[in-house]
Amino acid sequence: MKLFIALLLGLVSTAIGAEEAKTELIPLEHFSRSAQYHSLKLSPDGAYLGAMTKKEGKDVLFILDTENFKMHHGVSFPGNAQVGDYQWVNNERVVLSKEYLQGWKDHPEYYGELFGVNVDGSRSKYLMGYQGEQQTGSRLRKATSVYGTSYILDPLVDDERHMLVVTYPWTGSKEPHTIVYEVDVYRGLRRQVTRSPSRMAQFLTDEQGRLRVSVSTDKDTEQEIHLRDLDEGQWVELERGAMGLSDIKLHGFNQKGDVVYASASKNGEPAGLYKLNLETKTHELVYQEEHVSPSKVWVDEVDKSVFAIEYEAQYPNYAFVDKNAPMAKRLKGLLQAVPGRQVRIISSTEDGNLNVVWTGSDRHPSSFYLFNASTNELKFLFSSRPWIDTTQMSQTKPIQYTARDGLNIYGYFTVPHGKELKDLPLVVLPHGGPHGPRDWWGFDPEVQLLASRGIAVLQVNFRGSGGFGGNFQRAGYRKWGSDIQYDIIDGVNYVAEQGWVDKDNMCIMGASFGAYSALQSAIIEPDMFQCAVGVVGVYDLPLMFDEGDVAARDSGQRYLRKVLGNDKKQLKAFSPSYNVDKLKAPVLIVHGGEDQRAPIEQAESLIAALDKTEHPYQYVFLEDEGHGFYNAEHQLHYYQQMIAFVTEHLNL
Repeated sequence: MKLFIALLLGLVSTAIGAEEAKTELIPLEHFSRSAQYHSLKLSPDGAYLGAMTKKEGKDVLFILDTENFKMHHGVSFPGNAQVGDYQWVNNERVVLSKEYLQGWKDHPEYYGELFGVNVDGSRSKYLMGYQGEQQTGSRLRKATSVYGTSYILDPLVDDERHMLVVTYPWTGSKEPHTIVYEVDVYRGLRRQVTRSPSRMAQFLTDEQGRLRVSVSTDKDTEQEIHLRDLDEGQWVELERGAMGLSDIKLHGFNQKGDVVYASASKNGEPAGLYKLNLETKTHELVYQEEHVSPSKVWVDEVDKSVFAIEYEAQYPNYAFVDKNAPMAKRLKGLLQAVPGRQVRIISSTEDGNLNVVWTGSDRHPSSFYLFNASTNELKFLFSSRPWIDTTQMSQTKPIQYTARDGLNIYGYFTVPHGKELKDLPLVVLPHGGPHGPRDWWGFDPEVQLLASRGIAVLQVNFRGSGGFGGNFQRAGYRKWGSDIQYDIIDGVNYVAEQGWVDKDNMCIMGASFGAYSALQSAIIEPDMFQCAVGVVGVYDLPLMFDEGDVAARDSGQRYLRKVLGNDKKQLKAFSPSYNVDKLKAPVLIVHGGEDQRAPIEQAESLIAALDKTEHPYQYVFLEDEGHGFYNAEHQLHYYQQMIAFVTEHLNL
């Protein structure tokens, strides 16, 4: 039996709408709508505030004054282009990147184009990118074509005319040397400052905007660190000896400027924070958690000194590098002022007096405040989702358990608001990836949607997930269809053993790799789940080597061989498309016609297998969507169909 549903704009599920009205459920639209505000940044003098919002499905930048919060100017791009990241380069001007929305991608494409514009909309200028302008003989390079991907390295706010830009050239070399340019923020004139001494290098500038340190990023191990002689301008390689560090990332300095802080890993363990003395060339571990790498290293924008690190095995926690640093004291005070929430200082004025403060929690979407150190005043600015009633949201609790082979696993369990923690219906929600992403404590619209319908939600940071060290991530390689799924299943058994959920009233769902897990776990344990939902999923592992944007690149083929192997017998054994005869749970399949990460052939492979065995399924096809939902109306229609399917098969 099968049901085919073509989602078109304007299609409304009146039956679901009537049911919501009758039971006074929180409207689905409250969870499908995009966040209203993000990326708030102060101008150096604090006179203006930049903020990003959505307009017609695209990110746009608007600029407010901080005295009365009236809008001065809005910046947008035509067609399928949108505003990406942006930086204040002086008190009157921002430089922003141009991104392109491609339906078949799971994220916008960026080709290295940078634009400048004043707060009043004047002096708009294409500064860097592959289009460029014609060169007419000046010794300075004008905004001629730059065939590479460029990012702002340092806005040089003390220099009103210039910024530093790092460019990753588009060359025949797989791992080119990066180039740093000094660029005129008004005219796009540029001069080369340096070429990286090692391949794919990142750079670190000090408080004066001087290039001080470089580290290669082409390899996790055997990275090269170079220090720059400030007098000669030459790079000198640091002899690391028995340092034994990998995955090195540069972050900032101490207040004196003679120590560099970097996160790095040793022997595949979770990364720690290290300090490198630039004079003695020695390094020392500052802080390290046993199970998890830092989620963020916080740097004071005023002097580029590191003041805190944030880590999150369960709830967010903070470790202070310098407890007496002004920003460390300020963050501690803010944590006390907004108890129960995660707090971050995300933007500061040049003198450090004004800060934009972000807060959030499991029940509170992102909110933004303006802190004035002179008056000690914390002023509310925006909520990213002001339509959310936080008193009706559900609590997410960290959990920890031991997998069947003894590996320590972290996860999160969300208890529906107003429900007793006993015999709850459950949806298991594996994350995508699987290698790199992980689940976090915080507001998740999909989790809250399910919980608003009385359903508990389990999220598992299974082996292979990012953020827990290289060894933990590699433990998931070539284990997609076995050990990773066992971690998920063991998590289900753990919450069932606590008495929190009804073991006979559970479904599993996910997107991308999460969709693969939904089907594969339901195949491994056919009596565990009453239904399975796969969204833009991978179901045929041998097909991954032939179809999609990963398979199209040499690097993608190497990646697939590394994480999946090339044993075709095992690949088929790990593929839901080849094992639907073991499946009992009815299935909902959701896929985009323009998906190149998990191309439509993946859904078709699973559907063909389900048809052959006459297994019950429903199929939602979104012709003009890709690996995710750009269109908010499509997101809403998906939620309508998903909730209808899950509630049909669970006893609520």
